[in-house]
Amino acid sequence: MARPAAEETAARALRPRVRPGKITKIEDSKVGQLLTLLDRSGVPKHLEELLAGRPGPAGVRPRTVLAGLLLAAYFTGRATVAEAWRILHFRLEPNARTWLGIPQQPPVTARECIAASRRLYRGFDRITTVLDPARCNRRSRLPQEIAEAYADAWNVPSGQQAAERLQLLANQLVLAPVRLAKERGHLRGWRGDVGVDATSIPVLAHPASDRTPTASVEITAGWHYSGGCGEGTFGYSASFVVAAHRRRPGESAGKPTAYPQMCVGLVLDTPTVRTGRNAVVALQELADLGLPTGTCAADRAYTGCSPENFQIPVRRLGYRLALDYKAKDRGQQGSWKGALLVDGSLACPHMPAPLVHATDGLDDKAVREIRDNQQLTEHIAAREPHFLKTKQGPDARGAVRLQCPAAGPSPSVNCARRDRLRPRTPRAPGPPSAVVDFSDRRQRAAHPAARPTVQLPQDEWLNPPAADELPLVCSKSDITVPADAAGHLKTAKFRQDSHYLSADWIATYKPIRSHNEGIHGRLKSDEIDIGNPKHRPAPGQVAQTLLVALLVTAGNLDILETWLYQRTGTHLTDTGLDHTDLQAPTPPETNPPTQTGRPPPTTSP
Repeated sequence: MARPAAEETAARALRPRVRPGKITKIEDSKVGQLLTLLDRSGVPKHLEELLAGRPGPAGVRPRTVLAGLLLAAYFTGRATVAEAWRILHFRLEPNARTWLGIPQQPPVTARECIAASRRLYRGFDRITTVLDPARCNRRSRLPQEIAEAYADAWNVPSGQQAAERLQLLANQLVLAPVRLAKERGHLRGWRGDVGVDATSIPVLAHPASDRTPTASVEITAGWHYSGGCGEGTFGYSASFVVAAHRRRPGESAGKPTAYPQMCVGLVLDTPTVRTGRNAVVALQELADLGLPTGTCAADRAYTGCSPENFQIPVRRLGYRLALDYKAKDRGQQGSWKGALLVDGSLACPHMPAPLVHATDGLDDKAVREIRDNQQLTEHIAAREPHFLKTKQGPDARGAVRLQCPAAGPSPSVNCARRDRLRPRTPRAPGPPSAVVDFSDRRQRAAHPAARPTVQLPQDEWLNPPAADELPLVCSKSDITVPADAAGHLKTAKFRQDSHYLSADWIATYKPIRSHNEGIHGRLKSDEIDIGNPKHRPAPGQVAQTLLVALLVTAGNLDILETWLYQRTGTHLTDTGLDHTDLQAPTPPETNPPTQTGRPPPTTSP
């Protein structure tokens, strides 16, 4: 029976729009590569297991939904269900349709288009429902007290477990191109240095209303404040871990990298919540790949975290730390076994006071322009001989052994206290020492007269104290500094492995931080703009996490392809993924749907 003309017209107005001039076919090879990459992440299989046995029709499988969204992110830069629907039904070749279970003929009538798009929307809705610890109505504002109850459900043990599972799945998507690069040897030139930073992920929803007691549609979103910016962004914070590298002091920038600078970790969460823990979660997932560990550089947002949430677990993962400090935290920060903690480095107890307090109250502009401040540069260089020397690198628990700068075969300072407590072995009789060649810089630096001398208290020259009355750093051969520095919060929080503002710190911290800003700029560019909420309009933290992860996955693959083309002049047509054995999907075994409500109407014969 023909439908009324008015109803047909209304259906045509509601159907998704098809743009005939932009319907270009996508090659089976590229679809197969992306689909195999998605399968290797293990996310579709995990979702199939979570959805198995749930009541209701199976609908579009998670593998097809995620593949459509990944194709949309890769080819259009948008992770929307509408773009995924256009690609799946109008731009795939017959083989790719078979792999994904898509009908060979695209929908023709308005109602066929509506039915196909709604099936895809329901498939995505099933995924977000099974991953959401507190499913609620995300299409209208809820009363504030009800919205807070739903938001609190993310913080109870069951909600935290669901959030960890969501973060794991998102990270597995992002790491899929990283695994591909590792398998093909493209990460051989990477030494394991990483940069950790958080960037804002704005949403379309408005914040809670000030006029009415209603909450935002995004109940778990918050305000993200970037450094140096007084205005906040309403949405989520994405913690990125980026493959980076440090430079040698004095080395110029601009050289081509020996590896693709990809995003190797992603966690999306409410701003200012679990900032340090989210970075550790991403680093732990990266450690499972067996990649090297180098220096981890982080800005002041992570320096301000509790040590047990960031600094201690990062050290125990094998990373060295390069940190920055707020103005109030610069200068002397504490002590450990008698050694002074000066800008994150342990130093001799008698380091001259002008050197200890050289950075007290130093503002951020002076730190950025340190090369223009000659006096500060001289003080930073004069600190170097007074810092404790590393005797043994970090062990499996992140503990290091340090010794006095006047100890060892190559002391950097002269100290009468050290010579009194631990006299040096006298030189064996023989020919007199060679005359110092003043034209040889190394000989001049090795001579005791070229080293600074530690100025001891006047009373110590008249009444030398016993060894047990002196700080342990002076009386012992070395001291052990564990990762947690039990009992000394500031030591565990502020200690780092490069001397702050030194040439080595500048060549470590600044390049890695620039790589963080570079990946943010690339992922927020015109091609793939994760900062544009219209490119991922689906509401809710679960949907936003999955869509941002798919966009970053497409961005990672684009970085890998671009790097390979610039390095070898070849395209990434052969990604090493065998897609020739892809078969048509088999429908999953599900329980029959539970009948609710009234039975369907019966027709009389």
